[in-house]
Amino acid sequence: MTDLTPFITGLPKAELHVHHVGSASPRIVADLAARHPDSKVPTDPEALADFFTFTDFAHFIEVYLAVVDLVRTPEDIRLLTFEVARDMARQNIRYAELTVTPYSSVRRGIDERAFMEAIEDARKAAESEFGTVLRWCFDIPGEAGLESAEVTARLATDDALRPEGLVSFGLGGPEIGVPRPQFKPYFDRAIAAGLHSVPHAGETTGPQTVWDALNELGAERIGHGTSSAQDPALLKHLADHGIPLEVCPTSNIATRAVATLDEHPVKQMVAAGVTVTINSDDPPMFGTDLNTEYAVAARLLRLDERGVADLAKNAVEASFLDPAGKRRITDEIDTYTARWLAV
Repeated sequence: MTDLTPFITGLPKAELHVHHVGSASPRIVADLAARHPDSKVPTDPEALADFFTFTDFAHFIEVYLAVVDLVRTPEDIRLLTFEVARDMARQNIRYAELTVTPYSSVRRGIDERAFMEAIEDARKAAESEFGTVLRWCFDIPGEAGLESAEVTARLATDDALRPEGLVSFGLGGPEIGVPRPQFKPYFDRAIAAGLHSVPHAGETTGPQTVWDALNELGAERIGHGTSSAQDPALLKHLADHGIPLEVCPTSNIATRAVATLDEHPVKQMVAAGVTVTINSDDPPMFGTDLNTEYAVAARLLRLDERGVADLAKNAVEASFLDPAGKRRITDEIDTYTARWLAV
């Protein structure tokens, strides 16, 4: 196959499944760790690489929460958010829905209003300086239970606090032992407040978790949905109802949700007619970025440049960007692709 890396590098893209803290580059993590020396997170780059080598999903959550613990002040949040946007702009990401977990910050004592002001200030500055448009998904950290659900729902629906860039409501963290139906009242509140439902489901559990996300949480997109391929009826339902999957190939390998890339079910998803978007999840932690994930998907799906461009347009269409914004990025993808192929 043709090496598509140069084409992918310049391709305008959107990303729909990428975590705020999980996008902290090693440089930023090391800087935060130096600010907070009581943390167990190392500051040396080589030691950080070892720290980010996971044995299983539970170990990943443990490491992730250790990095979450480094974000302790509004200044930390503003810096992290702005630098994440800088990294996205370098990859030609024009639009991203960044998953933010406000509960983790307010639980540490960060003032709620200061938290909202920090992410909004970074969002506006990033769009002005880099041209990358950010929107927020506030997600419940499932491992923290219903208390975290209540706090997240309140922050997402309180008109006096809710940030301008908030578009969706999610649910992350471990799935095993964290059944989706218990979160229905909180998703109902968020949906009633005009937010879109985008829970994680079927990453480390079976297809029933995806069904629960659809039937109980009103999911409009599914985060990961890896196990959907085990249930033909579920794949048909996703395809028939136009419910996209936010697929994160390297993440699934790093967390041991899938054994090898060649076994990744993205091929079955696409063959069943399901809309697939490609995402990086927690890129520096997994030693990846969105460009790399597109290259992985291109190999697995045996795509050429037009096929990769169609994947990019999937993400734009599945996003919660306004119609004019979608047209702008889609037109940019088409123009870029046409010029590339004409050379």
